[in-house]
Amino acid sequence: MGFADARLAKLTGKTEKAVRAERRALGVRPVYKRIDSCAAEFAATTPYMYSTYESGALGQKPECESEPTNKRKAIILGGGPNRIGQGIEFDYCCCHAAFALDEIGIESIMVNCNPETVSTDYDTSDRLYFEPLTAEDVLELIDVERSNGTLLGCIVQFGGQTPLKLAQALEDDGIPILGTSPDAIDLAEDRERFQQLLHRLKIAQPVNALARSAEEAIAAAHQVGYPIVIRPSYVLGGRGMEIVHDDEQLHRYISTAVQVSGDSPVLIDQYLSRATEVDVDALCDGETVFVAGVMEHIEEAGVHSGDSACSLPPYSLSGEIVAELMRQTEQMAFALNVRGLMNVQFAIEEPLSANPRIYVLEVNPRASRTVPFVAKTIGEPIAAIAAKVMAGEKLSSFGLTNKCFDHIAVKEAVFPFARFPGVDTLLGPEMRSTGEVMGLDWRREGEEWLHEAFARAFAKSQLGGGTILPKSGTVFVSVRDADKPFIEEAVRLMQKAGFRVVATGGTCDYLIAKGFKIDRIKKVLEGRPHIVDAMKNGEVQLVFNTTEGKQSIADSFELRRTALMGKIPYFTTAAGALAAAQAVASEGELEVRPLQSYA
Repeated sequence: MGFADARLAKLTGKTEKAVRAERRALGVRPVYKRIDSCAAEFAATTPYMYSTYESGALGQKPECESEPTNKRKAIILGGGPNRIGQGIEFDYCCCHAAFALDEIGIESIMVNCNPETVSTDYDTSDRLYFEPLTAEDVLELIDVERSNGTLLGCIVQFGGQTPLKLAQALEDDGIPILGTSPDAIDLAEDRERFQQLLHRLKIAQPVNALARSAEEAIAAAHQVGYPIVIRPSYVLGGRGMEIVHDDEQLHRYISTAVQVSGDSPVLIDQYLSRATEVDVDALCDGETVFVAGVMEHIEEAGVHSGDSACSLPPYSLSGEIVAELMRQTEQMAFALNVRGLMNVQFAIEEPLSANPRIYVLEVNPRASRTVPFVAKTIGEPIAAIAAKVMAGEKLSSFGLTNKCFDHIAVKEAVFPFARFPGVDTLLGPEMRSTGEVMGLDWRREGEEWLHEAFARAFAKSQLGGGTILPKSGTVFVSVRDADKPFIEEAVRLMQKAGFRVVATGGTCDYLIAKGFKIDRIKKVLEGRPHIVDAMKNGEVQLVFNTTEGKQSIADSFELRRTALMGKIPYFTTAAGALAAAQAVASEGELEVRPLQSYA
């Protein structure tokens, strides 16, 4: 029938809400048709619907086939089209929400427009609207559904950032939001409001400042001091986030970050070099908080949580640090008045020291992409429980307790780099992975079980992601200056396992000075035969390579690309390299157990 409400509003200078009111007053409304899933062989009863604008016969309204029921019902907003950061983990949560609502006698209505998801299977929910996740489309179908029966409200927590952005428009239209309120969502997502909340709670953030323009961002960067992390508001998958080292780089990125952030401010964070990052998933009903999982990242802070491997339970954090993380999580859950799921990202400076410093990076009052991983590890359907809590059940009724683990799980990201010629494999604050895998291992007799089990679980996670760690051969090591002291243990483990170690210039000199026996090899720019030749000739079985700076990254691009295309395992962070070395050096064969033995 023409333009969308949002487009007409922009063209006419009116608000989208005013355009919607005028359109409805003129009787321009969609109707809903059922998809014939039975190919006309017999009558299809599957309530699988899509909208269309059509005119009826003379003097008659167009026919609508939606036929909403007279039941108690709730609407679940899915994640929409697949893109990096908006993946299957959120679809998992939407499906479990539909199953949970069915268990407590509430009709589940799914709204999503992605045919490649399980949430859009015709038998997942009671009713399915195959519709875009926009305010206009969602409000129209809700208007139809609430014409009959009792609409309890909408669940916006389970589809990632896309449905969260619709929460305010829904509330403005008088539609109840099940779970955390739109104001609480905004309190966590808006960088300025969240900063004020943490100040009130006396919870630490990295040194930071706010900006709404390029000029303010430059002033903020000078106030905080380089390097910095740019964090826009209301983003998923780290979109628009960047680690910035100088004014030139800031000028290059800030316009994109401000555009992504919209009317909300951009946060300019101090970059915490070598900090350990931790994800925490929790459930809250306003009276009780259950911390479902504390996950220690393997890669250091600065790598997006969706791209970083992580361990549950933490493999190196002390009990005191874990207890403090849980305390702060509970404090923020109550302050935000969370109903359902919440994810917190922490960074810990010097976690092994006597006085570790804990900082909150951000809080997401929604399901996170770690929910399926946590649920499988602890044996609790936390997405389903969250849905029931949002529908009004008490968290205390589920008998949840923090269990003592005798197993450890490692989540590893899967990347699509090989499918895109010319793409670099370096990781950063903007998410690039398209999937994940999980490795499990357990306590065995006569060992310091956590570290040994972690090494085996990490090896299994690499295997699940298509990376087969070698048992022998040559490892190439080339790391930036800041990582040299932290690569020593990885090199020591590799040599203990019988590997030959080769390194270029500065890394080779440093390791030799530390007493290691290292063979020198040329960089690509130093003439042939060089490291890339050795890799192509099958003379290198493992690569540890970290780098920084525009020129260094460009110079080492061919090395990383050769490893990728040659299927040579490679690690681009010092922490990842150490975990790989621990996995290679771990004792015992990799064994399997059925998942139910962990429940």
